[in-house]
Amino acid sequence: MELRQLRYFVAVADTLNFSRAAESMFVSQSSLSKQISDLEQELGVLLFRRSKHNVELTEAGLLLMDEA
Repeated sequence: MELRQLRYFVAVADTLNFSRAAESMFVSQSSLSKQISDLEQELGVLLFRRSKHNVELTEAGLLLMDEA
């Protein structure tokens, strides 16, 4: 896990919006999404439930947010 990935995770968790989180971190949305995906793959869990109009933290995401 890289510190950058953790920062991106917190930004998405705070906003529950990948586009706004990317904007606040001054990166492209695709780059931020890739880093979150890499983090999820490394940890072996989904951190967010994503749909076209909604993003929410999973149980694992909530636990990571408590530690972050």
